[in-house]
Amino acid sequence: MAEERVQRRLAAILAADVVGYSRMMGQDEEGTLAALTAHRTELMEPCIAKHRGRVVKTTGDGLLAEFGSVVDAVNCALEVQEGMGDRNSGTPEEQRIAIRIGVNLGDVIFQDDDVYGDGVNIAARLEEICGPNEVYVSANVYDQVEGKVEGRFDDLGAHTIKNIAKPVRVYRAELAGAAKGLATAARVPEIPHQEIHFCTASDGVQIAYATVGKGPPLVKTANWLTHLEYDWASPVYGPWWTELSKGHSLVRYDARGNGLSDWDVDEISFETFVSDLEAVVDAAGLDRFPLFGLSQGCAVSIAYAVRHPERVSRLILYGGFARGRLQRGSSVQQDQADAIQTLIRQGWGSDNPAFRQIFTSLLVPDGNEDQMKWWNELQRLTTSPENALRIREAVDQIEITRLLPQVSQPTLVMHRREDAMQPFEEGRRLAAAIPNSRFVALEGRNHVILSNEKEWPRFHSEIRDFLAGDE
Repeated sequence: MAEERVQRRLAAILAADVVGYSRMMGQDEEGTLAALTAHRTELMEPCIAKHRGRVVKTTGDGLLAEFGSVVDAVNCALEVQEGMGDRNSGTPEEQRIAIRIGVNLGDVIFQDDDVYGDGVNIAARLEEICGPNEVYVSANVYDQVEGKVEGRFDDLGAHTIKNIAKPVRVYRAELAGAAKGLATAARVPEIPHQEIHFCTASDGVQIAYATVGKGPPLVKTANWLTHLEYDWASPVYGPWWTELSKGHSLVRYDARGNGLSDWDVDEISFETFVSDLEAVVDAAGLDRFPLFGLSQGCAVSIAYAVRHPERVSRLILYGGFARGRLQRGSSVQQDQADAIQTLIRQGWGSDNPAFRQIFTSLLVPDGNEDQMKWWNELQRLTTSPENALRIREAVDQIEITRLLPQVSQPTLVMHRREDAMQPFEEGRRLAAAIPNSRFVALEGRNHVILSNEKEWPRFHSEIRDFLAGDE
């Protein structure tokens, strides 16, 4: 039998797929398939041909193409995303198809009209970690196209990519002048040496985590909707990470279903929240560390500390609770849970922030206009309406009261007296049931304390003094 001919050459590879495809097919199989086919045949394939590319293969929701010119590949990717924005205009949020695209330049094996090798794998991995409606490119691509395409590039740092031996430096590409809202305003080129990595949870979900700062480790558990990149530009969270990384190597991560972590996941539950923290800590190679929890992150921190007492040196719990809304035996709390879930279900993904504004008013009722605007937009960008609802439902079902007496670490519990999101009584209950804990009541209504508040210096002073006992 004649040997199959194998060729190797330098090529630009474009990998694209649909965000949340399984969910959309489950909701409307025929409609989703028809819309995707139209986008592919009317926009994507003609655009690839226009830029002298070749479609190598298509999958249910994905496409792989190769180009002789990396400039052509990037121009094609940007044009596709611009076209998708136009085509989705006027389409109900739940019916919009969001494409994510990864582009890499590398040595590629060509055989039987297919392509193989790390050059292809990196493009596919870039697509997997890419956000909805975005284009991620490798450093190899950036080095070749800088100044040659009408786009801007944001350096996202070195990423550890699954099945690739060395970290890959990643850039986000977008059309110049396309800056609209937080997705483009939230660019912070001076993130102080933040490194983003990915690890795999026990059920195969990819969890994004980041480290920043120097010194002993401080691990921050995930809370309601974060984004490892956008958070830095936020007037709400940016000051948090700046303060917490002073004198420490701050490790934080995006929970499953939001931010840079996998969105399309089978399970979102309290147990997966804890197992995701386990995966991050193991991947970061940490032996012993203090653990910081905010809101539902407090319950996750407590569960982890009880499960792994030898690894947690101290606990800091702010704005937390042991019982989710549906576990408090209160008709008022039940009504609030129902109301929040209705708000998410009906208006989360809308361009109109009115629905999210109500939720924002519970989190930062005394925030200024800029802080509230950022929070509204951050929530929309960090997750899908479906995932926001699933996360909320999981949080409302939390019940860890039985674990509180088992906490063996020194614990600092802080709570706002007029917290509009989580009642002051819930924080007091935590402190009362945890041995060796100290309770600090902070004035104010904002669930997430803001940097322009009177209690901000005291909040961080309490944390610094408490952590000093760990040194």
